[in-house]
Amino acid sequence: PFGNVENAADVGRAADSLTLEKIRNEGFFTCGVTVPDNFEGDITRSDNLLGMSVDYCRTLSAAMFIGDSERVHFLDFTDTNNSSVVALANGTLDVLVGGRNQQEFDFETSPSLGGLYFSTPYFYGNESASNGVSFYSMVTREDDVLFASFVNCVVMATIYAQENDIQKHKSREMPLISILGSEISW
Repeated sequence: PFGNVENAADVGRAADSLTLEKIRNEGFFTCGVTVPDNFEGDITRSDNLLGMSVDYCRTLSAAMFIGDSERVHFLDFTDTNNSSVVALANGTLDVLVGGRNQQEFDFETSPSLGGLYFSTPYFYGNESASNGVSFYSMVTREDDVLFASFVNCVVMATIYAQENDIQKHKSREMPLISILGSEISW
């Protein structure tokens, strides 16, 4: 999947991220937020699971734009149809947040979700294990491995910060990582 590692030209192409290139050129990214069917109001003012999804969009913006959490355009989608998945697949969205995945018995990905990459979950549903487990993740297209990995690292960083009580005023305590290479640098 990474091409011929003996050929430096192939290695460079494998690290390219079309999504990051598009975001760099546009100066913002588009984040889809899944909302309940009966939701009315401003998604950016919600303080429940929906608000958490908006916060993840802003966190991703801050990670990509060196602290600027406002370089994100929001589009909301109901969770009863697959319009959000279609928008992600056709490039209307760069990321879908609040992507709910329902699993029963094992965690094999459903064939109907092909072409999607679900990040590490940031929230688990509260149903009993006998009914299956739902979890909420950031969703990207699986054809851009670098971008999907970057998004997953952002989710993992928030979990690490929560577990270690690292808040904004102590943000310098976050470890620096360089696992994604120079392709992420601006």
